[in-house]
Order: sequence, then C-alpha cells, then structure tokens
Amino acid sequence: MSLAILCHIVTSCVSLIFVIEYYRRLLPLAANSPQLVVAAAIGVIPFALCSIVFAMRRFSFGYALGFYFYTLILGYIWLVEFSTFPYGHRAAAISAFLSGIAFIIPALFVTAPIRQRFALTAGQLHIILAAIVVVSIAILAIGATFQFRLAPPADMYKFRAEIDLPKWLQYAIGSVSGALLPFAYACFFQFRRYALAALCLLALVLFYPITLTKVSLLAPSWLVFLTLLSLYFECRMAVILSLLLPILSGVVIAALYRYGLASEQAFVYFGTVNFRMIAMPSSALDFYNDFFSTHQLTYFCQITLLKLVMPCPYKEQLSVYMADSYHLGYFNASLFATEGIASVGTKLAPISALVCGLIISLGNRASAGLPGRFILLSGGLLLQILINVPLTIALVTHGILVLFLLWHIAPRDMLGDPPAPSTLEPKR
Repeated sequence: MSLAILCHIVTSCVSLIFVIEYYRRLLPLAANSPQLVVAAAIGVIPFALCSIVFAMRRFSFGYALGFYFYTLILGYIWLVEFSTFPYGHRAAAISAFLSGIAFIIPALFVTAPIRQRFALTAGQLHIILAAIVVVSIAILAIGATFQFRLAPPADMYKFRAEIDLPKWLQYAIGSVSGALLPFAYACFFQFRRYALAALCLLALVLFYPITLTKVSLLAPSWLVFLTLLSLYFECRMAVILSLLLPILSGVVIAALYRYGLASEQAFVYFGTVNFRMIAMPSSALDFYNDFFSTHQLTYFCQITLLKLVMPCPYKEQLSVYMADSYHLGYFNASLFATEGIASVGTKLAPISALVCGLIISLGNRASAGLPGRFILLSGGLLLQILINVPLTIALVTHGILVLFLLWHIAPRDMLGDPPAPSTLEPKR
C-alpha cells in the first residue's frame, strides 16, 4: 500500500513536469528548469509525508474522495513553484497544505455509523431501482427535446456554450447521472444482474449528446474501470490504482512522444487525462488565487439561495468571470477554490475545508456497513465530479444528498454479499 502511494506521488510529479513542458502556453507557468524542479520537489515533501494516513485508515467514501483531493492539492503545491501570477505564492501554498489536511482529517477519521431507523426491504429496493431506470429514461427523453448533438469530444466545449436547459432539468440530469444511475448500477452488479447494470451504463452515456460533458461521455468506461479494479484489488488499493494507472499511462505516452516514438493521436490521451482531468483541477487553485487577490471575496454569495438575500458583486457564475479574465473557457473548480479561496480567502480556507470534510463524513456514516465495492461504484462518478465542481453545487445539483440518503436506508443484509439468483425476486 505505502509503495503504491509513493509510486503515485512520484508519477504525479513527473506527469506535471510533462504538463509544464507541453501546456505552459495555456497556463501561467514558467518553463521547466533544474532550480524550479528541485524547489517544487522540496515543496511537496511535507505534504507527501502526510500520505501515510492513507496506508493506515480503512476504506470509506471519504477515503476515496480524500485521496483524489490529496492528489489535487499535491499538484497545486508543485505547480505553484512555476506560477507566473503575482499573488503571494508561499502563503497560498501553506493555505492549500492546511486545507488539504483539514479536509482529510474528518473525511478519513469520522466514520461512526448513523443509527439506521429505517431500512428498505428487498421489495422496496427493487421498486426504487425500477423507478430510477424509468425516471432516467424519462429525463433522457425530455432532455433530447431541448438538446441532442452528437458532437465529437474535440468540439464539446464549443457547442456546450450553446446549451440552454431549464434549471429543473439541469438538476434532474445531474442527480440522475451523478448519483441515481451509479447507485442502480452498483446494486445490479452486486445482485449479478449484469444486463440491467449494462442498461444503466448505456443510459449514462446517452446523456452526453444532451450535456456535452466529458463526465457523461466517460462515465460508463470509468465505472467499468472501477469495477475491474475492485474485483482484483481491495478497495483502498483500487482507489490508488484508479489514479496511478491512468496517470502512469499518460507519462509513458508523453515520454515516447517526446522522443518521436508516439503519434499525435496517442498524445491526445495525455492531454485528456494528465492535463485536463488531473492537472487542470490543481491549476484552478492558481487561477482562483490570482483572481481573488485583486477582487472581492464572495462570502458564499455564489450560492443561488444566498444570492437572493445578500448583496453579491458577482451576478454571473464564477466560471463566467474566469473565462472573461483568463480566456480558457468556462471552468468550475473544487471546494478548495470555490468554498475556500473565493468565499473566505486563503487565511480562512482551511476552516472552510474542515467544514466540507465534516459534510463528506456524513457519507461515511450513512454508508457504514455497506460493502466497500458497492460504495466505490455507487459514488465513483462523484469522485470525478467533485474535483471540478464546488461542494455546495454538487450536494444538490449532482445528487450527493440523495445518494447519502440511499446509502443510509439501503438494506445491509441484502447488499452484503451477492445473493443467489433465487433470492433476487422481491418479497411478496
């Protein structure tokens, strides 16, 4: 376990060296130099040492998300050494370090179960699963009447700006694709109902022509990848490998590409995974630190309900201001950037991260007693969503609260081990 974590840290840092080499024209980063690389390596050592906690703690949803956020913060601490933005880099790096620790502590250590006052019966669970499938199909049909474009992945960002879905439909799509369908997939896989599990994956990818997001496009392959890892490795190792293997593959491709041994088409993988999916969420902290070093803090007024009752200098979503200021398109950022830097500034960001960690720990407590694989699969898409989306938005828009509720009321005896086919029928 410790060796895998160490390999992940080293591989992530090497990946960032290649990111700086090939994408620094898009990001505000200085070129690689021996002095900066050594400074970055020294800078990440204290945070790297904190990774020992992942070798000590048991698996939970907070463990999985904590490891993804650990990678995000590690990436920022490396990249900040190369940042050309004029804000205070040292103070921001210390704030990121403390924010990461503040989140990880409750996310990994608060796991005591919440008393289950109500549990679904087998029949009730089957009804809910059937309802999820039916509702998902209905939402797909409604969404297709507003928007349906089979755009290639390279053009998704261009056409996404033209999408104008009603708010209620955005919430419905987010909850169905982020929480409900993965929950149903995990249940069907646990019950060995593989055809129904495949139907859930098909429904997930059908949201891509409606939303034009990479999460919906890659959701089926991501859940299958997590499933395979969870079959051959225990859940903690599966979480580590779910990042290590994709990043390592990108590093190998980048190294081959550097010496002319890989094609441009192969290098697209590095740009998609290592740059956009891994490095950009870390780099977002750099952009937010720069922007809010010269602009007013939001004090959480970016939350729609709070904006109705308190003055807010930002009438549009923060992604709009980021696009206008840095011309990198519309991009959201994780809770460390939004609930932290943007809302309360770098000094108070660790406190905000602590509160967010306590919220995530509710998922640990709600899912206590469920199999680790089931938790990983049903919450697997949220790992990708939360490194790019504020927690306050994801709680409602992407169905985190709904998933926590489903975890809490799920029948432990039914989901503990895959039952024989004769026991899968609802009780009459």
